[in-house]
Amino acid sequence: MNAALCHELKALIIEACDKDCAPEEISDDELLFGPEAPLQLDSLDALQVSMAIKKKYGLRLPDSKETRRILASVANLAEHLEAWQASRA
Repeated sequence: MNAALCHELKALIIEACDKDCAPEEISDDELLFGPEAPLQLDSLDALQVSMAIKKKYGLRLPDSKETRRILASVANLAEHLEAWQASRA
């Protein structure tokens, strides 16, 4: 997995969700959403993140259970984004 992409995605999530932390404080595999997650992101944050991803990368995340899995962690999101980019190359 691309460490630079993970760092970029963490920065994007922090900015989109207006969180006060550094990208280095988020681990690649930690849960992003829910009360047990360190960032405690919610459904509005998920919408903000998916809009930011669409704007920056052109990847549209439909509202589905698959999207919940993709947005569960930075690692899942990076893996999905890399696969999507590879399929377009």
